[in-house]
Amino acid sequence: MTVTEQPRQNAHNPTDPARPAPSDQPVSVAGLVEARLAEEALTEPVKVLLKEALGDGEPRGTSSVGRIYLESVAVARFRGIGPRAWLKLSPRPGVSLVVGRNGSGKSSIAEGIETAFTGVNMRWQGQHAMRSSNWRNLHDTDGRPEIEVKLAVEGDTGRSTLTRTWEGDDFDASQAELKRPGHGRAPLDQADWTQALRDFRPFLSYVDLDRMISGKPSEMYDAIATILGLGQLNAADGRLRQEAKALEDADKAAKAELPGLKEALYELEDDERAVQALVAVDTAGTPDFATVEALVAGLPADGDDGLRAEAEVQGPEMAQVHAALDRLRNALADVEDLRGTGTEDALRRAELLERAVAHHDRHPDAAACPVCGTDGMLDAAWAADAIAQIAALRQEAEAAAGARSELRSAARAVQDLVHTPRQIPAALADPWRAWTACRTISDPGELAQRAHEAAVTLADACAAVKENAVRELEKRDERWRGLVTRLAGWAERARAVEANKPRLRDIRKASTWIKALAAELREQRMEGFADQSQRIWERLRQESNIDLKAVSLKGSEKANVRKLVMDVTVDGHEASALSVMSQGEQHSLALSLFLPRAATADSPFGFIVIDDPVQSMDPAKVNGLAQVLHELGEHRQVVVFTHDTRLQRAFTSQGLPVTVFEVERAKSSKVKVKPVTDPVRQALDDARALASTSDLPSAARTHVLPSLCRIALENAFLEAAWIRHHRSGAPEDELQAAVGSADKLMKVAALALFGDADRTGEVYRELRTLCGPRAVELLKECQNGAHATGAQITDPHRFVDDIETMAQKVRKPGVTA
Repeated sequence: MTVTEQPRQNAHNPTDPARPAPSDQPVSVAGLVEARLAEEALTEPVKVLLKEALGDGEPRGTSSVGRIYLESVAVARFRGIGPRAWLKLSPRPGVSLVVGRNGSGKSSIAEGIETAFTGVNMRWQGQHAMRSSNWRNLHDTDGRPEIEVKLAVEGDTGRSTLTRTWEGDDFDASQAELKRPGHGRAPLDQADWTQALRDFRPFLSYVDLDRMISGKPSEMYDAIATILGLGQLNAADGRLRQEAKALEDADKAAKAELPGLKEALYELEDDERAVQALVAVDTAGTPDFATVEALVAGLPADGDDGLRAEAEVQGPEMAQVHAALDRLRNALADVEDLRGTGTEDALRRAELLERAVAHHDRHPDAAACPVCGTDGMLDAAWAADAIAQIAALRQEAEAAAGARSELRSAARAVQDLVHTPRQIPAALADPWRAWTACRTISDPGELAQRAHEAAVTLADACAAVKENAVRELEKRDERWRGLVTRLAGWAERARAVEANKPRLRDIRKASTWIKALAAELREQRMEGFADQSQRIWERLRQESNIDLKAVSLKGSEKANVRKLVMDVTVDGHEASALSVMSQGEQHSLALSLFLPRAATADSPFGFIVIDDPVQSMDPAKVNGLAQVLHELGEHRQVVVFTHDTRLQRAFTSQGLPVTVFEVERAKSSKVKVKPVTDPVRQALDDARALASTSDLPSAARTHVLPSLCRIALENAFLEAAWIRHHRSGAPEDELQAAVGSADKLMKVAALALFGDADRTGEVYRELRTLCGPRAVELLKECQNGAHATGAQITDPHRFVDDIETMAQKVRKPGVTA
């Protein structure tokens, strides 16, 4: 294996000496930091600071989703593609080549994938506006451009869809939406892999190859440094340094402010408060904050208590007084208007009769009138008649009763406005006493008159007293007030600085510890990255006399001067890498740097898209590239777009498995992608061609034909097994190990149907359920082709057709879930 995915080990080659054993593989940064913190002799406050700065143990911006694979991409009205064109992939590790002549539209598909994820196209950045503006297809203009990418996300039960669309002609004004099972629809910028797209960008074009090795030294440094897994430590150090700087700046500001404050206090030396403040702030060591705060807190009480009470006095609210008095006067007028009217007389008569009836009720045996002495007048009949009259008179007198009730209510409302403050200034004692006396006046008319006089007098007196008091207080405290505000602000800042000194010391210790650990880990992890780059270079350098001796980082993430250093020798002599390499060698070097970065285990992307990597490479290097891509394809989905037929021949000639798609372009930008070497389809096509052979030899019917169909079924089972395992979210190396040990077709089938190679006894039952009763017979015939007696196939064409149907049913559930 040339490109390893750390920290996982390749299950197909567990004894490769070039790779660390599982026990030697590096632990995560979070785990290492936790272990180091536990064993370091740091004080508890420093450890607490480190834990706070490090956060929850996960590098910020790292994706929390499972690994992402490409299932298909559909591109419409974008660059060289008019009507919708589809590229359908198998969402699992492996190498796919998308081939086609220049101008066929294959690069438009590659750029479409990159644009769907990022919204930009690195190939066109920095180009002249005329070249990058014509991004819409010129033939199909009836609808809007659209790119739709189907994704398989590890652990999800269904497929996700990433869609990017444009409404206008501005390429940068696009909208991208991600629809994920169980998560609904959301803008792409809310996806968990936004930061990962910057750190582990899985796209590489021919132009990117140039930029990988011709960028600024700092950019090349940053591109490699991001994948070393130290983002958590760097971010924590950044947070600590940011806080330390804030505390240091606060200390400097407080010290710079003190001379001016002392000078201002000297100018008020005739004020005892200023003298006390000056002594407090000029104390050796820590200032006397208690005295300063007492002076600041004592500011409101420094003036005369009586004067301050006068400044804060609140008299009657005249708007409320006027409203209440208007109501009282209106009630008095209503009562006066009813006086002497029939209504008033009815009220009086009703009250008189009520008293007479009450007298009769108390003396039922006395029939003589107590007023005139007439005998026999106040009998029962009279009482009944009187009660009836009272009811009638009361109804007639209701208006008078309401007027009197309103009068009483209005009088209470006026009296309720009278309040007595906690402290009455001496100058307001008499007017306030007159106002308070209004609460005891029972006559409404008198109340209306006296309340108005008392309220007006008191309000005017309060306004005059308050104005004089405020003016006097302002004059008295004008100089001190401005200075004490300044003193209070300085004291608050200086006290905070003093309180934070222990924390600042702890922050510096924590930052020093993190920097040392980051430097140690950077060196260790860079060694692993450099080893991978060197191994890839060894494969790609075929027939080159240039040796890549070392790849290292010089400087740090925050340094002004930082660069990626590549040490090479030419025929044993040291030389500058880029100055001595040919264009093809430079591209090979760029691939040596890109592939380890894209294949890191921290990346959520299970795919890598490479466009035109073969240009400027001689045939020997192309063969090495095929080997590198094949090895990378054991744990990554590698999609390579190329017009150069040499790469396809390199795979074929070296017996390396690869799936090939051909892109064809017709008139009006109609682009079609067709599979050339789908393993299942290839085996079935070969079997069908054999079945169509006239005078088919017996050995071909009994042995070769079933063997080809067995290959088709085996590849279908492998694809279904991978998809089932992918959805479970389990590590890929577990499946690789299981496939490697599945030496029988039945075991591969058990992996596909159950995810467990040991459940071979249940395969037949499940196949009957999934594919029908004839499925078991078909499987057995495919197996018999490997035996001496061979398979007994009476109708070769029907046999191939039945195997094709069975293979598609095996694949279909995993693909359309």
